[in-house]
Amino acid sequence: MSVAVKMSPAGIEDLLAIPANERFHEIIDGELVRKAMPSIRHGGAQTGLGGRLDGPYNRRTGGRRPGGWRFASETEIRFDDHQIYRPDIAAWRRERMPELPDEFPITMRPDWVCEILSPSNERNDVIKKMRTYQRCHVPHYWIVDPIAESLIVYRWTEGGYLLVQSAQGTERVSAEPFDAVTFSVRGLLEGDDEDDE
Repeated sequence: MSVAVKMSPAGIEDLLAIPANERFHEIIDGELVRKAMPSIRHGGAQTGLGGRLDGPYNRRTGGRRPGGWRFASETEIRFDDHQIYRPDIAAWRRERMPELPDEFPITMRPDWVCEILSPSNERNDVIKKMRTYQRCHVPHYWIVDPIAESLIVYRWTEGGYLLVQSAQGTERVSAEPFDAVTFSVRGLLEGDDEDDE
């Protein structure tokens, strides 16, 4: 008779056991999961969106641009012992994060997260990770699908995430909390989105 061995959930020690140059992993629901290798569309969406938001927002407040945010991509964030994620892009309001933290992984909850879907990670992003972001009260969650050329924008509420906006293809959108910039999903993917500022 064989006895099933219960595997303990993965934690930070399992993540740190992977050499830093090979660590493209997350811990999702206690399981160590390697992130999908990004396609050209995924990488283009990540670079395009990060670049579009960085200029106007990744600075101190004041002046002609809104500022007030700090951005990071592929940075490990600990939501609890068995939920350590590497969001494609995350951002914190500078009023909550006046200085860059030295801790690893970061434990401060982001104020905005964007996940860019890949066929192999869609279930994690739209179900498992979304549940954690909701439970941890991440105020804004964006999902970009580079194949469908779509953006879905969620806002945290006491009752759960509320869908507040969606856009596809060449539709121009100004999406909270970064509504000072306007873009199209296709423009981000193609790298030719016009600057409406």
